[in-house]
Amino acid sequence: MQLHDLVDAVTGDEPPTARTVDDIILAGRRAERRRRAGFASAGAAGLVVVAVAGAFLLPVLGAEQGTPAPAPAGTAASGNGAAEWSDAAPFTFTFKGYDAGTLHVQDPIVVSTAYQIASVYSDGHTSNDKPLTKEEADAQGDTIEQKKKAGGKPSLWAYLTVYRPGAFDPAGIKDGRNVTVAGRKAVQATLPVGLDPQNELDPRNKLFAWEYADNAWAAVTSVSTDQAAPSFEDLGGLVEGLKPSRPTPAPVPFTVGYVPRGYKPLQIGTHALPGLSGIATARAGDYGGATYTKPAAPLSGLTAPYDQGEGTIKDGFHIFVTPSTSSNQSPEPGTTKCHNASNRPVGDGGGPEVGGFCNVWSADGKVVVQVSTGGLGNGLSQSELEKIAKGITVADVNDESTWTPAAKALQP
Repeated sequence: MQLHDLVDAVTGDEPPTARTVDDIILAGRRAERRRRAGFASAGAAGLVVVAVAGAFLLPVLGAEQGTPAPAPAGTAASGNGAAEWSDAAPFTFTFKGYDAGTLHVQDPIVVSTAYQIASVYSDGHTSNDKPLTKEEADAQGDTIEQKKKAGGKPSLWAYLTVYRPGAFDPAGIKDGRNVTVAGRKAVQATLPVGLDPQNELDPRNKLFAWEYADNAWAAVTSVSTDQAAPSFEDLGGLVEGLKPSRPTPAPVPFTVGYVPRGYKPLQIGTHALPGLSGIATARAGDYGGATYTKPAAPLSGLTAPYDQGEGTIKDGFHIFVTPSTSSNQSPEPGTTKCHNASNRPVGDGGGPEVGGFCNVWSADGKVVVQVSTGGLGNGLSQSELEKIAKGITVADVNDESTWTPAAKALQP
C-alpha cells in the first residue's frame, strides 16, 4: 500500500490528529482489502498484508554489489565500558531481545544491508502485529469505540532498529533534541501522523535514538494511542539493555535460481515478510521473504528504515513465502499463475506489460511463493516475474535447519 493511499483512507476531511492508531490500522486494513478485492475480481490471488500505522509496503532502495560497507563497529561508544560489537556482514543478526521495565524488545526478524529491526511490546498496551479476519476487521470499529468509553488498553506499534556503523545520521532527525542517557549521546523527536513527513506532528508518536557504539546508532520508533506511554524516559530505558550477541547469519526458507541483471537484495525477513511489513505482521505466521532493488541504496545518512519513506524506489521486487492462508484466494496446489497489475506498456512505444505478481503453490497447496513488484516501480515484465518465481526452491518451512543463510540464498 502506498503511503498517500493510507493517508487518504484514514484522514478524509478530518484533521489528521483526530485519528487514533486504531483508526489508522482499521482504515488501512479496509483500504488494503478493497485493493486486493480488485485483484480478486480479475481472478488474481493477492497476498494479504496488514497495513499498520507507519508500516507500509513502500518503495525501498537496493544496494549494488561492490558498494563499500560502512566501517566496523569497533569498541562501544567511548566512556561506556560496554562490550565490543563484531564487524558482522549484512544479513546477520547481532543482538537478542531483552526487557527494559515495561518494554520488551523481541529478537530481530528483519535485517538489511544497513540495519536490523525487532518488534517492541509493552505491558499495558495491545500490539497490532497479527492480521485480522474480515469479520474481525469489520467488527473492530465498534470495539474501538467501546474501548475508548470503557478505558480499555491503548494500542502500541513500536520497533527497534539497530543500524550498522555509519548508517544512521542523528543530525538528520527533524526537530531532534540532543540529550544524554546512561552516558550515551541520544536524540529524541516527535513524529508526524502516519509517520508521513507531510503531516503535522502527533505527540503520541515518538523517536528515540542513541549511539550504542562508536558511530553506530539504534533507534526506537513508537506509535501509541496513549500520549503519556511510552514516554521518552521509558524509551530511554532501552539504552543499557542493548548488548551484542554472537553474530548469527539470518536464514530464509528458500533459495533463488534467477535474478534479473542489476537487482540486488536489500532486506529480508526471517519468519516474517521483509521490511516494516514484516514487523507489522510479526505474529502472522509467515515464513520469510526478501526485497530486491536497483539502483544502489545509500548505506549512510539514514534516519529511518528504507521503507518508512515513499517514492524512493524506481525498480524492485519482493519475494514472499507464506502459508496459503495469507492469500485471499483458495489454494491451487501445484500451479503457477501470474497477473498484471497494469495493462500499461513500458514506455511510449508498446512493449511488455508492467507490474503485477506471480504465485507458485506447493504441491499440497499449503505454501505459496509470491514474487511481486507491488509498490516497487513496476519495472519488470510478467515474463521476468514468472522466471524469478519458477527459479525459487523452497525448503521445509517447518524445519529451520533446512533453511539457507540469506547472503547465500539470495544469490543465484
